[in-house]
Amino acid sequence: MRKMLCGWLWLAGSALAAPPAYQLGPEQLGVVINAADPLSREIADYYVKRHGVPQQNVVAVTLPADRVWITEAELAQARARVDEAMPAGVQALALTWAKPYRVNCLGITYGFTAGYVPGVCEQTCKPTPLSKYFNSPAVQPHRELGWRPSMMVAAESLPQAKALIDRGAAAWGSHPLAAAYFVRTGDKARDSRAPLFPRAGRAGPLALRPIEAKTLTDRHDVMIYQIGAIRVADLDTLTFVPGALADHLTSTGGQLTDSRQMSSLAWLNAGATASYGTVSEPCSHPQKFPHPQVLLAHYLVGATAVEAYWKSVAWPAQGVFVGDPLAAPYRRTGPLRAAP
Repeated sequence: MRKMLCGWLWLAGSALAAPPAYQLGPEQLGVVINAADPLSREIADYYVKRHGVPQQNVVAVTLPADRVWITEAELAQARARVDEAMPAGVQALALTWAKPYRVNCLGITYGFTAGYVPGVCEQTCKPTPLSKYFNSPAVQPHRELGWRPSMMVAAESLPQAKALIDRGAAAWGSHPLAAAYFVRTGDKARDSRAPLFPRAGRAGPLALRPIEAKTLTDRHDVMIYQIGAIRVADLDTLTFVPGALADHLTSTGGQLTDSRQMSSLAWLNAGATASYGTVSEPCSHPQKFPHPQVLLAHYLVGATAVEAYWKSVAWPAQGVFVGDPLAAPYRRTGPLRAAP
């Protein structure tokens, strides 16, 4: 995995190429509503107003709201509707619901982005297709690669959704001095990406703090928090900076509303702005989870949450990306034209 890092990643000490000139903003984001879910429409309405997304970028599909999964055929119908109605310039998608979150055994964000991949559900512990967007320099993914990376603006209540969206808007171009925490717990299976954690030091405005502990407690400057654990304790002792990314490597974190482990929604409810988890048993392949250095590198040069998170996962088929896709605390140019 370390060899997958592109030459421009200055975290690795190389300057062979310039970082991507990130430009994704509200004009290039599509908002997808589930017409069968009243909460989905409320979330979408607030998202559009708060971020200033053009009304022509809002498209409604109809999916079952009473179950967590959809079929391949239901996905195909919804994708066809989005492809037909979404303006060609839209480069990424915000899906405004918490369920359904999977397509058979695949994450619904992968389904809307890349389509259905047959065969994965027969043996979910095997490798899944390599993402063409992984660590890519692309800044117009639909135009350059034919993909619209998607993220679920997922919440189980409107107040939770509003708080999440407000954090995403507050993050834009804020350039906070904060810290990135990488926790090695000693859990052999769930520490599988720990060798990829960066060394202690600084990366621009972020202090890099790899630690060995069961959990992180009493920190009030959290921009990145990555750990391997079934459940993460002491979230109520932490303060997440607007735009914070946090995830835990475990089997079913992406089962948002009914996980037997800790749902990725717990991160958002604790104050993080985006997260990631898998919806079916992935085994402990680190390629199925966010690569710490790739995530950091893209986020710190101005990527939005949807771009940085998507670019950090090599095999994303079984995962779901959740949070505010337009969170971009380190965007260097271009204001977010949010509604008052």
